[in-house]
Amino acid sequence: MSPHNVVVLDNGGGLIKAGLGGECDPSVVVPNCLYRPPSSKKWLQPNPLNPTTTTTSSMEPSSVSEVDLTSAAVRRPMDRGYMINPELQREIWAHLFSSILHINPSNSSLLLTEPLFALPSIQRSMDELVFEDFNFKSLYVADSPSLVHLYEASRRPEGLVSRAQCSLVVDCGFSFTHASPVFQNFTLNYAVKRIDLGGKALTNYLKELVSFRAVNVMEETFIMDDVKEKLCFVSLDVPRDLQIARKPGKENLFRCTYVLPDGVTHTKGFVKYPDQVHRYLTLADDSPLPPKEKKEDMNLQEFDLTNERFLVPEMIFHPADLGMNEAGIAECIVRAINCCHPQLHPVLYESIILTGGSTLFPQFAERLEMELRPLVPDDYHVKITQQQDPILGVWRGGSLLASSPDFEAMCVTKSEYEELGSARCRKRFFH
Repeated sequence: MSPHNVVVLDNGGGLIKAGLGGECDPSVVVPNCLYRPPSSKKWLQPNPLNPTTTTTSSMEPSSVSEVDLTSAAVRRPMDRGYMINPELQREIWAHLFSSILHINPSNSSLLLTEPLFALPSIQRSMDELVFEDFNFKSLYVADSPSLVHLYEASRRPEGLVSRAQCSLVVDCGFSFTHASPVFQNFTLNYAVKRIDLGGKALTNYLKELVSFRAVNVMEETFIMDDVKEKLCFVSLDVPRDLQIARKPGKENLFRCTYVLPDGVTHTKGFVKYPDQVHRYLTLADDSPLPPKEKKEDMNLQEFDLTNERFLVPEMIFHPADLGMNEAGIAECIVRAINCCHPQLHPVLYESIILTGGSTLFPQFAERLEMELRPLVPDDYHVKITQQQDPILGVWRGGSLLASSPDFEAMCVTKSEYEELGSARCRKRFFH
């Protein structure tokens, strides 16, 4: 089977990454949703994003310059990472396969990613979509951690991940965060730990903070995603940064102004003074003050962010501070590793791989290492590697697997599915 007859589909809760096996990058990255602006009576398919410019959990279609997405309603087929609306997923896939990828499923195989611990009923619905609605020739279902491990091992053949054949994949996605030990390309399901926090929850928390302090943005999903991606960062010293955030005027290194779209002169929000965004990295105000607002700017609807910029990503590290009965990401990693054989512990701590859009916050890896070091035995090394592109890493692993000579034998064919049914076919995937 040629890898170019294999469609690789990383079907995330926030973004779908799709393309042909053997390629370096997906052909398309598209939001996994339908949206309806107030000006439209129909639910619309989002336009593809540019795969080379995707950001934290970017949901904003490239048609945003033409369509005002202020207060746009959103429908998603996935909830908490799992497919709950097969009809909506079918509609999105049909548009993807016919209008964007231009493929004929009946002549193609499909490599599909599926979240860990999906219920049999959800797996059955997915199989029905693949074989009965789209008539794919064959199917292979993979989980994200094993594909990330495969890709990172292939990138560094002499590295520890490749030599030891094990790693700990930390996936901070749109719907949840997983810490998953991988050994010899198989995810050790019994050791996987999950936090019910991802990019969607972070955006919702940012909406609440801004709505309480400034202007009501509870309906502005696309806009607040953009605010989060452009302005939020991970604090390396929360008590210090909270003190700085209270300071007035130029002493406050975190203050940034975001201008909301007005639907007339601009249909897209933007940061008012872009030079302010990275001032926190210096923690010293040597830069000149931004120019004073001109009078005509007073008509713009805008709001300032200060401590919200680092309090939102802080959820991933200390969800208990917000009253959530969840462990933070560092504790989650330790629990996952402690479930593995003791001989694997030192190797796993030294081969932590970060993937998923929520790991793109500045200073994420440094803060995670700071949180992790006190919890790890002193004689163990802690090494955290961030993927080159955390959003596309899973897809690239799938593309690599689809181009292997063994791929065809790993798949379930349509005739096997029709003869044996979904449950028995699924056993082949070791899930």
